[in-house]
Amino acid sequence: MWSFSMAFNPYLMMINTSGSLLGIIWGAMPGLSSTMGMALLVGLTFSMPSDVAICFMLGVFTGTVFGGAITATLINIPGTPDNVPEQMAGFPLAKKGFGGLVLGTAITASMIGNWMGIFLLILAVPVALEFALKFTSWELGLLMLWGVAISGTLTAGERPLKGWISGWVGLLFAMVGRELIHGYERFTFGNVYLSAGLPMIPAMIGLFGLAEVFDTLSEPSPYILPQKVGRVFPPLSMIFKYWKSIIRSSIVGLLTGIIPGPGAASATYVSYGLGERFTKKDFSKGSFEGVICCEVADNANIGGQLLPTLVLGIPGSTTSAAFLAALGLHGIILGPTIQLEQPGILYFIFGALIVANFAMYLGAFALIKPSVKFFALPKTLLLPMVTLLCVIGSFVEGIEMFDVYMMFGFGLLGYLMRKTGFPPGPMILGIILGSQADQNLRRAMLVFQGDIIENILSRPIGLVLLAIVIFTFISGLIRKRVIMSAPNE
Repeated sequence: MWSFSMAFNPYLMMINTSGSLLGIIWGAMPGLSSTMGMALLVGLTFSMPSDVAICFMLGVFTGTVFGGAITATLINIPGTPDNVPEQMAGFPLAKKGFGGLVLGTAITASMIGNWMGIFLLILAVPVALEFALKFTSWELGLLMLWGVAISGTLTAGERPLKGWISGWVGLLFAMVGRELIHGYERFTFGNVYLSAGLPMIPAMIGLFGLAEVFDTLSEPSPYILPQKVGRVFPPLSMIFKYWKSIIRSSIVGLLTGIIPGPGAASATYVSYGLGERFTKKDFSKGSFEGVICCEVADNANIGGQLLPTLVLGIPGSTTSAAFLAALGLHGIILGPTIQLEQPGILYFIFGALIVANFAMYLGAFALIKPSVKFFALPKTLLLPMVTLLCVIGSFVEGIEMFDVYMMFGFGLLGYLMRKTGFPPGPMILGIILGSQADQNLRRAMLVFQGDIIENILSRPIGLVLLAIVIFTFISGLIRKRVIMSAPNE
């Protein structure tokens, strides 16, 4: 019989903590995403008792979601795609000597996001599931297109067209490989390595990691992060001053987690964008509020992902799919009858999430000072190590040198984009979401067949999303015209 109190057994708490620390370190490594970590560790849990496996996997899950913030804010290289908006808000502050405080703020925001996700997971089950089940292929495709559009609008500053072009090119890259409806190969040019599509992890590492190395080497006086860590625990008054952003980002994280497909990357981008719109601030100049928006949404997304996973047996993301697979190895089948077949297991999982949250919080603070001092090493020592991590992170997923070559190619592309003012964030989001957006929109067209207009007009959620996508482009163009017509002071 499962119970909430079981999760607080000292042995299980130790297992949970070890998984969380492993997850933080794993997530901080460029390219080693939470999905990859969970997938690689699924086999390891086969020999564990089911309660130990659940605690360990939830610890890893929670730790990896935060871990990417370390490299994103300290060396401008996101550990995972989810941390791209956070690097834009946090790295400028780290260069000014606030690296420790930025990470402390990120850790606190992560804990708050986890709490909000857990509470909303418990309270919002009926309403959230009813809302999520109304999303068909048409709505999912539009939601993903909006994620790319809003990313382009927000990351290009005064030139949203450059951000949109970057996102569109990312969508084009996502079309490479065998499409999933009819099995046709597109843009592979006979290369067998491209049949499965462009590798996302090497692309991300190249666009952000290697491009950062190239950019730093090209500077006559490369920046050096201050070695003095300074204050790491943010005052609570500073955190709760942004209570509106915390609540808004929690809702965004939960809802994007519930809907299968968008994932944490969409949650952080949407939360970052809404934060800028509501506060009228430019987070890219360095903003603690921007960091809070991203981390709260990223971690609240965990609760959102687990909601359909636990109650319907439908994973909200690839990471929660790995968790689903780990439970399947132990004969635990999640779904509507889970409470009848495994009485009390949902409460045990809630307890394990709470333990993982505390473990992440304490473990992450213990790693702040070593992280800041390590990444403040002279660039002659740090850059070769970062380059080596980029190569390892690219190679480890597919065990193919082709992925390493792709990483170097995207590194050069990312460097050229930086020099010409094209933001790389929309491109990588286009690569991440493009395949699913393409698949969902074409599936919707097959379902609509000859009644396309009628079907579109009969779907209110789809109409709202379509209006939002159009408004995003129009508002970006209007903002550009206003900025260009403003008199120079």
